[in-house]
Amino acid sequence: MTEPLYKGLLVEDMAALDRVIRARLHSEVALVRQVAEYIIGSGGKRLRPVVVLLAARALGYEGPHHHELAAVVEFIHTATLLHDDVVDESQLRRGQDTANARFGNAASVLVGDFLYSRAFQMMVAVNDMRVMQVLADATNVIAEGEVLQLMNCHDPDVSEEAYMRVIRYKTARLFDAAGRLGAIVAGRGRDVEDALGAYGMHLGTAFQLIDDVLDYSGDRETTGKNVGDDLAEGKPTLPLLYVMRQGTPAQSALVRRAIAEGGSEDFPAILEAIHATGALDYTRAQARAEAKRAIDAIGMLPAGVWREALLELPIFAVERDH
Repeated sequence: MTEPLYKGLLVEDMAALDRVIRARLHSEVALVRQVAEYIIGSGGKRLRPVVVLLAARALGYEGPHHHELAAVVEFIHTATLLHDDVVDESQLRRGQDTANARFGNAASVLVGDFLYSRAFQMMVAVNDMRVMQVLADATNVIAEGEVLQLMNCHDPDVSEEAYMRVIRYKTARLFDAAGRLGAIVAGRGRDVEDALGAYGMHLGTAFQLIDDVLDYSGDRETTGKNVGDDLAEGKPTLPLLYVMRQGTPAQSALVRRAIAEGGSEDFPAILEAIHATGALDYTRAQARAEAKRAIDAIGMLPAGVWREALLELPIFAVERDH
């Protein structure tokens, strides 16, 4: 893919966001600084804060608060990553050791807590009750999504509907909040906020579905994570659910056993079943449908480069290879 439009448009905003992140990461406790800077500085697309910045700009906002709110969103996301990697016992993210692999589980959990609480200090400083409501609700739903995912692990009987609920709670809800924050900071009404929230929800869902695809079609060098990690952790993601529904009885039984028991001993055979049934094409089609819903949600935004950048983002999310 060519470079997304937003990267050129947001050069100054992203530099301002980085300055806010660095300033707000400060702690008198050295280990807090060390772990937080390690995870924040390890790369990542920062799509959630990008949604805040683009939404605010598309609605004509010219003040400084969108940088602070974009940083809040990034801190909440980073806290979930720290906790996620401990729960999943992950060793690799973005091509390098996870924080828990480098610093240990205890430090990762506690610095995650620091980032959550720092995010709430920052949102209080913005002094807007609607901002606090949106972010408090989102953080609570994300936690519910984490627990739902934990309940679904090693359960081959999870329905597609139940799995999509995990995605909407665990991943898409913060994208939803990011879109809403752009509308709130720009002083727009609830209709515009709801539209940008829907945009974020569908964008985030598409993004996660492509992550599911990449777990079976990417490679470690490109994706920055170990291919097959979801299977090893017993996560019944959409490609696996599709194989169990559409594959032969032998393919379905193979996937059921792998989900129930975890591990990656049968990974080559399962990968073959995924390709044979068209499970990745099916998952990509669902992601593209979500991307179209995201695009349709913001038809009311004023024409201009900021709107074009928002319209391009769902396409980038589904066409990426990492």
